[in-house]
Amino acid sequence: MEARQFAKKLIGWYRQHQRPLPWRETKDPYHIWLSEIILQQTRVQQGLPYYEKFIGEFPTVHDLARAPEQKVLRLWQGLGYYTRARNLHACARKVAHEFGGSFPLVYADLLTLPGIGDYTAAAIASIAGNEPVAVVDGNVFRVLSRVFGIDTPINSTEGKKAFTKLANQLIPESNPDDFNQGMMEFGALHCTPRNPSCVTCIFNKECIARSRGLQADLPVKLKATRNRTRYFSYYIIKQGNSLMMQARTGKDIWSGLYEFYLLEQKRVRKPENLLQEDDWLRSLLRLGEVSRVTKPYRHVLSHQTIISRAVVIELKKKPASYPETLQFYSMKKVHDLPKPVLISRFLYDLHLLS
Repeated sequence: MEARQFAKKLIGWYRQHQRPLPWRETKDPYHIWLSEIILQQTRVQQGLPYYEKFIGEFPTVHDLARAPEQKVLRLWQGLGYYTRARNLHACARKVAHEFGGSFPLVYADLLTLPGIGDYTAAAIASIAGNEPVAVVDGNVFRVLSRVFGIDTPINSTEGKKAFTKLANQLIPESNPDDFNQGMMEFGALHCTPRNPSCVTCIFNKECIARSRGLQADLPVKLKATRNRTRYFSYYIIKQGNSLMMQARTGKDIWSGLYEFYLLEQKRVRKPENLLQEDDWLRSLLRLGEVSRVTKPYRHVLSHQTIISRAVVIELKKKPASYPETLQFYSMKKVHDLPKPVLISRFLYDLHLLS
């Protein structure tokens, strides 16, 4: 199929079927950038409330740049992949301080900003700057692999190069914004992973996957590495109306977010038994007692699964000494701290927060 014919059909479909989303009502690169960062690895239905919350709290990139990181992480809570939130904040600061609050609109310049890769740079450059550079994501892979019958694995280096080249050959010089948004929308609403609407498809006469019955086989994706399982025992140390929390550090998951005192094991262990193996925890039992032990919680991340339980230790008085990473926080402060979803589940399920 000729590039011009493909683009004409796609853009026509998009203008008739696009969803009314707030970031499509503007050419403001701040709004477009914010939506793209939030929607990375997040469905529109889930991401929309976060977009509205961020725009309401930070109407301009200067407002976001001035915000404390903890506030940004707190608003982000529930979206996961917290590196995105840190890069979001770092990018806002760079745009505010080095670009005077105006996002660059050229693809190559956008790639110099924190957290902006090929996809996001292409989206901003095409939608806000009208630059004909193609976005390539899961939806685009799916549409192109089916329509053109491409079986090169989409998560291989060869596949990424091939699909990017094809997408950039198809994108028109005029209306690159509608083309890119049309590709994403068509994959999300019509050429879906399962049960695509082939009968009413605008490409049903040209689609190689449909003519050969390959819809379920395309796109091809190499098998991912095996998921890793980790075992966490959390100790919720409570004294009066205060809880002990600590910030996670290093390059592990949830860096910068707050959690309870943690012991990690290589296999399933009863967390109440581990109390006797940790000198500091054992010393706490002289000041209080175990009041609750939760059932196991299963928390699934992209490349690992966390199996965890929590033990609540209620103290009659604060300990004279404790690890320097820990600190007592009031319940109000605990509510405001940025936390992983798993920690919030413990807090609400145990009625420590309401």
